[in-house]
Amino acid sequence: MQITLTLPDWAIEENARLPEFMPSLDDRMRAVIRFSRLNFERGTGGPFAAGVFERDTGKRVVIGVNRVVPHHCSSAHAEVMTLSVAQHILETFDLGGAGMPAYQLVVNWRPCVMCYGATLWSGVRSLAIAGSGGELEAITGFDEGPIHPEWDTELAKRGIELIQDVLKDEAIAVYRDFAASGALVYNGRGGS
Repeated sequence: MQITLTLPDWAIEENARLPEFMPSLDDRMRAVIRFSRLNFERGTGGPFAAGVFERDTGKRVVIGVNRVVPHHCSSAHAEVMTLSVAQHILETFDLGGAGMPAYQLVVNWRPCVMCYGATLWSGVRSLAIAGSGGELEAITGFDEGPIHPEWDTELAKRGIELIQDVLKDEAIAVYRDFAASGALVYNGRGGS
């Protein structure tokens, strides 16, 4: 048996059009937020995207998107897709391995409980997020799961820097547009 998860064609094309280096964190987040919007507007997944970059230079590895519904796979969240593609491109399971640059995961909100674990185990040295509060769940109805109450401290214990509230209002605008669109909110067992 085999499973293949892919980014949509438009995302592959958009990655090819992006600059190789995005030194500004705002530019990295703006690109991630744009991918999150395009993903739900084009019907290729939920309003979530993530990018892996070299933290210090801004060199882009890949920006990926959520693919849960199209792939019938509850683990095909943006972070899991992006980290997996980045690890494949870089030919390593550990993005924090010896001799490697510090990699940064840029996400349009705090990772859900599953993606939080994937972030910890990926080897990234930095996590930049648009926000971390209850706005995402309140606006969209997505169930982000029981995130650890000291999630930020647990990142620090593992040597992962956390940068919060990067273009928060722009990320929230996408969630509002998603909610207004009436698109499917795919919670396991209806979130109950």
